Amino acid sequence: MREASTELLVELDANSNVTDLLLEQHAANPAHALYRRKGPNGWVDVPVQKFLQDISALAKGLIAGGLEPGDTVAVMSPTSYEWTLVDFAIWFAGGVTVPIYETSSASQVEWIIQDAGVRRVFAGDRALVQLVSGVVAGSAALSDRLVNVVRMDYDGEAPDLASLAAAGTGVSDTELERQRTRAGLADIASLVYTSGTTGKPKGCEITHGNFALVAKNIVAFLPEVLQKDQSRTLMFLPLAHVLARAVQVVCLAAGATLGHTPGAAQLLDDLGTFRPTFLLVVPRIFEKVRAAAAHKAALAGKGRLFDAASAAAIEYSREQDRQNRGEGPGPGLLSRARHAVYDRLVYPRLRQALGGEVGYTVSGASPLASEDAHFFRGVGIPVLEGYGLTETTAPCTANTPSRTKVGTVGIPIPGTTIRVAEDGEILVKGIGVFRGYHSDPAADAEAFVDGFFRTGDLGELDKDGFLTVTGRKKDLLVTAGGKNVAPGPLEEKIRIHQLVGHAVVVGDGKPFVSALLTLDPDGVANWRAERGLPPLPLAEAAGDPQVRAAIQEAVDVANQMVSKAESVRTFTLLDVQFSVESGQLTPSLKLKRSAVVQEFEAEIAKIYG
Repeated sequence: MREASTELLVELDANSNVTDLLLEQHAANPAHALYRRKGPNGWVDVPVQKFLQDISALAKGLIAGGLEPGDTVAVMSPTSYEWTLVDFAIWFAGGVTVPIYETSSASQVEWIIQDAGVRRVFAGDRALVQLVSGVVAGSAALSDRLVNVVRMDYDGEAPDLASLAAAGTGVSDTELERQRTRAGLADIASLVYTSGTTGKPKGCEITHGNFALVAKNIVAFLPEVLQKDQSRTLMFLPLAHVLARAVQVVCLAAGATLGHTPGAAQLLDDLGTFRPTFLLVVPRIFEKVRAAAAHKAALAGKGRLFDAASAAAIEYSREQDRQNRGEGPGPGLLSRARHAVYDRLVYPRLRQALGGEVGYTVSGASPLASEDAHFFRGVGIPVLEGYGLTETTAPCTANTPSRTKVGTVGIPIPGTTIRVAEDGEILVKGIGVFRGYHSDPAADAEAFVDGFFRTGDLGELDKDGFLTVTGRKKDLLVTAGGKNVAPGPLEEKIRIHQLVGHAVVVGDGKPFVSALLTLDPDGVANWRAERGLPPLPLAEAAGDPQVRAAIQEAVDVANQMVSKAESVRTFTLLDVQFSVESGQLTPSLKLKRSAVVQEFEAEIAKIYG
């Protein structure tokens, strides 16, 4: 199959915008707890009415400060309730939100402020205020621009959110409504800069229609996940990422209760108290949760029990998947019996790690290993993997509870068409596809063909319209022998191993394929503890024969997926940790392959020396 489509389920008035979704919720039930905010004594409900009041006050403050419809306003902060508050206040004032990752470098901040024409920045705390102020003061490119910086964490320093709201008391409700309603579906809601796996970030013009139509149609598309006034989720991914923003608007459209936590450090504690019914998760979190559970079982002397329970869960899910594909009858009697036993003994503890009430998880941002997807579905936490890019306002395909094929990223969401070009590139047309790149007509001309956005990813559509992403077009390796190698599947398989942090398969123009691997610090510590071995610094672990032998086994397993010419012949263990701060990962934890290859050019040369 070369093309698959899903019909639009919900249409919207062309004169409406994202803010109307909030007004709908207010009209339906102003007392509904649309958000929960964490305080010193636990989670506190924020009713729709209170949220609307706070937004209106901040929006009036922006208008009083001279914000005109269409003006850009940047937000640089960790994920928080305040981020959401500010985002909607900007929209109510008629502005355009420009997210900046809180991990961004000074040069990235300077580029975005300059390119987007930003004159107002909301910064999450004192350190970010100082960073932004320093960038503006020290930039020749911004020397003629007055940039106001507002602090978001309510500590009494001016200007902050409280002083901004106070400044707007003279703005009338009529003026606020005039500014709120100026934008229609075709107008820009957010200028979202790509996370920059290669080159300088480009600004993607995401419209109100992109956000609102995707949200409304996803709610209709996934009714089992998004039950009005009953569903709740905890957002911990960075709101500067379009996927997190899109899901946040989906929650608004569904009337789902949303909480925020700033990152993985306190995630498990917050999951236990918030008790979400569904979660947006990146693959690295699935890997960490599974590895932590296996380690805990091993230390308790229950490693064999956990391994048996894992195998039973994976096999049970695989049999379900074969049934979904029309290739089998589903789990047999023995498989169901084993699954039932472990569902009493092991699986409840795993479900409790995510709060105990998660009915579904949604995986995005990067590929999820099929084994992890089968494991979590088998233990009672179904994973709905989807696919999208910044340029498609995140989701353009998704698996659904009733239509799931593990290893695929699902079918097109409503109002979307997926086409696979002759060279295998995935093309997208639909409600989520952005308006274009900001002030970059040359990039637009390159990005579109026949009205479809060229994703740069390679994929295949099956007879039922399910999309499988097979790799990134620019990442495709061609060995000296002319063999095309897609590194992604090999990397995912190797990365599953407890000891491996990240895997980068290399070999473009080389006589054979090899890999650069990093060690996972927690994985190394846990692996050695489970074997009664003393702790070992990572620098020494990288040269330890036992560690290398264990990783070689993982590489051998991965090599079984491909031909000999595509297999990883050898690997090098790097004595480093890839991170956002050091430049090897994007803020959404995607690998910056070109940056890694360039940084470790000497190590690669040694492999082929």
